[in-house]
Amino acid sequence: MNLAMRPDLTRIATKDAPAPAGPYVQGISLQGALPLTFVSGQLPLDPVTGELVEGDVVDQLRAALTNALGIVAAAGGTLNDVVKVTIFTTQLSQAKAINGAYEALFGLSLPTRTMVGVDGLPQGALVEVDVIAACAQPTLPAAEATNDE
Repeated sequence: MNLAMRPDLTRIATKDAPAPAGPYVQGISLQGALPLTFVSGQLPLDPVTGELVEGDVVDQLRAALTNALGIVAAAGGTLNDVVKVTIFTTQLSQAKAINGAYEALFGLSLPTRTMVGVDGLPQGALVEVDVIAACAQPTLPAAEATNDE
């Protein structure tokens, strides 16, 4: 299911702002009281070893997004529930390749997106991503869910 099929999500497109320069939408309006999941920045780390995934910026983007989507899945969501992605990269000159990989992953479910060029990232990573998703309910076992106060 893509965003156009979600009655609670409306794509925003206006001539009062620049048209998207890549594979994303200008904005998404959420109607109603939807739970949101905010995923902290994810590096392209292997979830088992904790080691940085080797490869170019596209390989690392795929790994970082896979990590973020794993968190979204744990919150009861899917790629189709992602409404905002921020990509931090040390390789802004590779924006075209990043856009291609991003568009291939999200397809018709393009969320809003910001790409920021940075001087450096933890562990020498080339990318880091964070996402916001509209998720129905957590799927974590009770033992894994915490309410830290």
